[in-house]
Amino acid sequence: MHPYLAEFIGTTLLVVFGNGVVANVVLARTKGHNSGWIVITAGWAFAVFIGAFCAAPFSGAHINPAVTIALAVAGKLAASKVAGYLLAQLLGGIAGGTLVFLFYREHFKVSDNADGKLACFCTAPNIRRIPQALFCEIFGTFVLILPIFLMTEPTVRLAVGADTVETPIGLGTIGLIPVALLVFGIGLSLGGTTGYAINPARDLGPRIAHALLPVPGKRNSDWAYAWVPVAGPVIGALLAALAHSLLL
Repeated sequence: MHPYLAEFIGTTLLVVFGNGVVANVVLARTKGHNSGWIVITAGWAFAVFIGAFCAAPFSGAHINPAVTIALAVAGKLAASKVAGYLLAQLLGGIAGGTLVFLFYREHFKVSDNADGKLACFCTAPNIRRIPQALFCEIFGTFVLILPIFLMTEPTVRLAVGADTVETPIGLGTIGLIPVALLVFGIGLSLGGTTGYAINPARDLGPRIAHALLPVPGKRNSDWAYAWVPVAGPVIGALLAALAHSLLL
């Protein structure tokens, strides 16, 4: 499988399972309605594992522009591949958001909370202080990327057709479980402020889907805030790559 296709599929699965659990908890008359934050954070941890596990043998399982940017800055991914990875991840986010809408369409119809419907696609701060929200996204992504560098296997070179992919992420089940647990921990400990996007594609892709789809009773897609879960993770990833280089 081509690495870009793997990133698209992996990110799509990430959003299907991640935003899917949000929809199950938030939307009216679902089996999981009001089951709480721990269910959401656990669902997102499983989402990361599933998406990464499927993409790992072919692309290194970035499924997150912040990871791609950090690896490129660290010299572990060719610069020529960055744009393709980012585009595949964004399209995967749009596709995943669309599939969640189609799956829960009847529940979107019977739900009255427009903010809750938006939450099934993208994040928002519970206290709208943009500088603080930006800091939370920067810090949350920093403590995602730096541990990925530190706790996973050394760089592995994969021959995928005519391409060679480099990744520090372990390719087996054992290598990906710590990453999923890391995301679970971030959600439990640091997710209460902004909803821990920590992934531009996971937020921007579904937000675009929300803007384009005929979601019943939807509000605006909050484009005034949309730059925060994009810029914050990118800045956090760059800082983590810098910190890792200083630790070597």
